[in-house]
Amino acid sequence: MTRIQQVMWEMEMDYLGHPYYVTGNAIYHAFGQHLAPDTAQSINASHGMFVPGQFGTFPEEHSKGGIKPYLGSSLADVNAYDDLFLFRDPSHSWLLDSRPRDALNVHPIRTQHRQPALAHETIMGRPDDYRKDAQTTKWYVHAYLHADDPDVLPLGEDVLDGLQFGGQRNYGYGMTRLKDTQTVDLEALDYSRLRDAEAYLLEVVTPYVLRSEYPATNDVDVPWWWSVDDESQLRHREEKIVEGGDVFRCETIDHGQVVGYTGDRPVETAKNAITRVGSHSKYGFGELRVKPVEARPDDEFTEEVIENSAKV
Repeated sequence: MTRIQQVMWEMEMDYLGHPYYVTGNAIYHAFGQHLAPDTAQSINASHGMFVPGQFGTFPEEHSKGGIKPYLGSSLADVNAYDDLFLFRDPSHSWLLDSRPRDALNVHPIRTQHRQPALAHETIMGRPDDYRKDAQTTKWYVHAYLHADDPDVLPLGEDVLDGLQFGGQRNYGYGMTRLKDTQTVDLEALDYSRLRDAEAYLLEVVTPYVLRSEYPATNDVDVPWWWSVDDESQLRHREEKIVEGGDVFRCETIDHGQVVGYTGDRPVETAKNAITRVGSHSKYGFGELRVKPVEARPDDEFTEEVIENSAKV
């Protein structure tokens, strides 16, 4: 049995850190200080995605349907593979069309004492005829953990509540409170959408590390099961791993891109990629999502998606 523990934290103070997500490295060190060293060493942490606490509707591929008030502020039941990625999409495709999507897809930044920080809430004005003249949206952080020893999970509320992420923590930045958590058995999920498909795409959910300055790591190439003719077609990004006072640079394939899948074991690939693949997977890098598509004889659709993704 392979289990993961999903966690949702509510941001209680602005966050000074990575602008796209809370790194798995930061999450790992935040809860690791509350655990015995051997226990902490066995746990792996995903990157934490920022999620607005707004009304939403379940995507078509989700096992549930309909509209849910404040969908972004709690964890929904997970019954199928696609359910895992509800909050892993930074475009927040689950938001209702009536919600201020453009505003909520850009995390607001507030400057305090010359420090730019991601705000823990978004405050937007409303027309004069509304009962209230402002709408406040709280922000949350969604992440998940898995362990080499399955008996280690789930971690208790005493470990996960009140964690701080990012910089300037001595001044109160990055404070969170535990909002929700649940354990998911990956083997028990429904993977039928993958089994029934004829062709597949891979979405790079978090950066995939190619080369790293971190000790005892090996350089790797783009995986053979990615349909990529030339690595230069893909966006690259420099990331950093921080250990104490040391900073280790990493060259990565940037997140948010889509490539073709040329392997012949999509379900097995999907399961492995949930717990991430490649170097630094322990700290959130290398999360991939397998997406089924309808095959076309000319493959125009697949090529168009990959080309547009590489240009973003």
